[in-house]
Amino acid sequence: MAKRLAVFDSKPYDIKMFEEVNKSYGYELVFFKEHLDKHNVILASGFDAVCIFVNAVVDKTVIDSLQSYGVKLIALRCAGFNNVDIAYAKDKITVVRVPDYSPHAIAEHTLALMLTLNRRIHRAFNRTREGNFSLNGLQGFDMYEKTVGVIGTGRIGKVVIGLMKGLGMNVLAYDVYPDEKAAETMGYTYASLDEIYAKSDIITLHCPLTKETEHLINENSIAKMKDGVMIINTGRGKLINSKHLIDGLVCCKVGFAGLDVYEEEGNYFYEDYSDTVMTDEVLARLLSFNNVIITSHQAFFTHEAFSNIAHTTFNNISDFFAGKKLANEVVYNG
Repeated sequence: MAKRLAVFDSKPYDIKMFEEVNKSYGYELVFFKEHLDKHNVILASGFDAVCIFVNAVVDKTVIDSLQSYGVKLIALRCAGFNNVDIAYAKDKITVVRVPDYSPHAIAEHTLALMLTLNRRIHRAFNRTREGNFSLNGLQGFDMYEKTVGVIGTGRIGKVVIGLMKGLGMNVLAYDVYPDEKAAETMGYTYASLDEIYAKSDIITLHCPLTKETEHLINENSIAKMKDGVMIINTGRGKLINSKHLIDGLVCCKVGFAGLDVYEEEGNYFYEDYSDTVMTDEVLARLLSFNNVIITSHQAFFTHEAFSNIAHTTFNNISDFFAGKKLANEVVYNG
């Protein structure tokens, strides 16, 4: 009998890709629009596993409910797992994730944000559609020989560095676990955070969200940066204190901000709220700046990356029910 899988937070593109990939696995898939939380966890009753995304809230109540319903597995179709109480899930229910899907997708979106902000492509696009071909206010700068600070040099960070080197930029990098061999091969230099803040024309974030990195970009770190610095975040929303970023934009210390993630994105991202009044005053303020671009956590959203996500998710589920060793299990080590 086929295992039953409840796929939460399902959008048309999720359904299309999952149904295509499932042809090789044969699970019974049921799709729900809702993101899993304590209010709708009853929907998981009768399923062998649940598949969730970044906006799910899997707290103690949800975990207890899933366990009581006989759900054996939580399959995250994303890399982050801070929305699941991993400590409480230990010995109660297994959790797996997709640790990476396409570092190139994230890195290329990072570059797109940089170039769009620098050359004011978003402003030029709107102007020319209205017949305004003036160049006033659209002047950018050569990225060649400028300094970019890359915080986090994992797979994504290294691809970003390769793109930056291709533009002829000087690259300073920071990582808790520096890869000196890669630095020598690729031609970048590890530096302290303070040195990156002081010397970088552009700072881009690719580090994980931990207690140490939460609000890494704040009023103190911004004060150490160059005037007019560009800050890019395609990592995790809480790496930046959004209110402090706004203060930096208002006083022109921060010249540009490109954000694919936001601290409270779960309240808005992936849904259409164009007919409603935005009640998040911080997000509304950020959207009001013409030197800020916010995209809705879409850096990962390429065909290749999405295919990898689906295949890895189904492989995780297949390995679990086959009793195989789980390469992508999230284990609490506290």
